[in-house]
Amino acid sequence: MLILSCPSKLQLLERLLKKSLPQTLVVHGAVMNINRGNPASHEVIVDSWPEFKAVLTRPRREIASDNADMYTNQYGAFYRDLDAYRTLLLDTDAVNWDQNLYLYGNQDGIYEVSKDAAVARKAQLTAIPHFTYFHPNPNKLPQRQLDPSFTLASLNSSHVDLLNETWLHGGNEQSRRYLANIVQWFPTTCIQDTNGHPISWSLMEPLGAMGHGYTLPLYRRRGYLTVVMTAHAMQAHAAGYPIYGFVALNNVRMQNLQEHYGFQKLSELCNICIHSSAYQREEEERQKYLSQHSAQPIHSTSGAL
Repeated sequence: MLILSCPSKLQLLERLLKKSLPQTLVVHGAVMNINRGNPASHEVIVDSWPEFKAVLTRPRREIASDNADMYTNQYGAFYRDLDAYRTLLLDTDAVNWDQNLYLYGNQDGIYEVSKDAAVARKAQLTAIPHFTYFHPNPNKLPQRQLDPSFTLASLNSSHVDLLNETWLHGGNEQSRRYLANIVQWFPTTCIQDTNGHPISWSLMEPLGAMGHGYTLPLYRRRGYLTVVMTAHAMQAHAAGYPIYGFVALNNVRMQNLQEHYGFQKLSELCNICIHSSAYQREEEERQKYLSQHSAQPIHSTSGAL
């Protein structure tokens, strides 16, 4: 296991991963962000160098200080050899299994190894399969005219509460902190109404994916999300990023929209593997117990509840 920190090696890794797109999308996006200022403070782990067989991106340990914060504890994975990837995850400290974390990868073996890790570490695993859509030539995306009373803009810190309230996976302090960092660090695009309030938006995530596409219910079915996605894709494409994103299996409307505008669906699913550590589950149960019995005296003879 090696941590790549040399800028020239990271630049070479980016070029090598680019040759294997779209299969390498999640790690390529993370490495691109690392090579462009590393706003999310991620780092790269390889099994060997320069002839690597497995790549893992992760947050630096000093950043991932909250074991319960799976939004920050976000990993990307790619392998050329499944056994090398399994060894990297199971036989090294590349992954902090004391944490709740998200692990992304566009290969079937990513989920397979996550199942092995969950058994070995006595952790809980929830895998949420998504389609990955990739656009080979964003210059062909259609340009739609925007209502002249509305404007294209970027999101700012004053919009974070709205993002957190409307995000399916938001609504808590950890998700709010994550979204605040996204807005501060990465490109965002939104449509603002005449009062300067965002009505539709899209964000770039630490792994380089386009995400959080959303339009307020009052403004739906007017093509605003298409305008936002196209503007955001062109901005990212101009900066050299591949254009891709994840779509839930039951989100047929978004799947149809992606395919209508020329996005290609990868043959393998992206299994977003959510690992919940045994320690964290025990701590959650402990806190739940304490809250339920806060008005009662607790007696313990062993120091454990």
